[in-house]
Amino acid sequence: MRFRHPDGSTIHLAYCTNVHPAETLDGVLAQLRDHCEPVRRRLGRDRLGIGLWLAKDAAHALTTDPAALRALRAELDRRGLEVVTLNGFPYEGFGAQEVKYRVYQPDWTRPERLAHTTDLARLLAALLPDDVTEGSVSTLPIAWRTPFDTAAADTARAALTTLAERLDALEELTGKSVRIGLEPEPGCTIETTADAIGPLTGVSSPRIGVCVDTCHLATSFEDPHTALDALVAAGIPIPKAQLSAALHAEHPHLPEVRAALAAFAEPRFLHQTRTRTAAGLRGTDDLPEALDGETLPDGAPWRAHFHVPLHSPPAPPLTSTLPVLRDALARLVGGPAPHTRHLEVETYTWQALPPELRPRTRGRLTDGIAAELTLARDLLTDLGLKELP
Repeated sequence: MRFRHPDGSTIHLAYCTNVHPAETLDGVLAQLRDHCEPVRRRLGRDRLGIGLWLAKDAAHALTTDPAALRALRAELDRRGLEVVTLNGFPYEGFGAQEVKYRVYQPDWTRPERLAHTTDLARLLAALLPDDVTEGSVSTLPIAWRTPFDTAAADTARAALTTLAERLDALEELTGKSVRIGLEPEPGCTIETTADAIGPLTGVSSPRIGVCVDTCHLATSFEDPHTALDALVAAGIPIPKAQLSAALHAEHPHLPEVRAALAAFAEPRFLHQTRTRTAAGLRGTDDLPEALDGETLPDGAPWRAHFHVPLHSPPAPPLTSTLPVLRDALARLVGGPAPHTRHLEVETYTWQALPPELRPRTRGRLTDGIAAELTLARDLLTDLGLKELP
């Protein structure tokens, strides 16, 4: 979906396909047929943007077979789909029964991460629509926080510098500009937007910036305006933003609130949980740790890294951080000039919801994704953007 900003630039809105796990190219093609095109049709659109997730094996198949890449682009066109952004965070295994800490491997200290991200940038340059010259790829925020030392930081910085050089060469070759966004996430070496400023200043390339995920922003209790103003003031680009909402519990000391939270404690993904104290932010790596022990103080609200559907917050006594998303979006694209042009709805946890909330059929999942995109569209038009055909 495309929108015209009042300054004349085009804003792209997509939904991320990591909600449909697929490790192979055949799986990706099936996603387009079974999920992406039905969402487009449900919205009544001639064209729909998707934030494509290409796992290691699917990306490898495309980079080693030019005919397969041409066929993918043709399939996107045939189904009324377009790609301006890729989700390069998960490397493989995102559809596994237990993902947890595995999603952070390989990190930016490993050559596989540099090679994979380079491949994604090259693939994106080939998949971009003819009238689009700028693409974006989101990636993990360097590494999980442990073990990580000065030597690891130096290795990661060198890898990102090499990537920036490769992206420069890619634009010279193709005329397409691809930028990378490190995605701050609780528990990682870059947990907040503030944490990103130092490392990215060290890399010092306009090709490498921050992907702002509004669920992660909210989980860490960052104020959207303060966080985004700091990035802008530091000259850190924002290649893309992911529109997502976290789980919020206002009174976590109450038994009924803990019982409601326990329904979201599931075995597949990490749900880092945070609260604010007088001494600063406190947290656990997962929601069960917060619920089972005395680690996390419960005298103030808790937020958990669980991407809840944008249009359907959990029932009381819980809610979502949709207001944080609204504030962040206003700061990102509501001003005289946008700070990013790529927006991606990224609710990948539909099948991790409590059983009674999960979509049981493809049709219901299609309905849910379409409803999220409709909400995002309405937020954008409320900010003065004009939806384009």
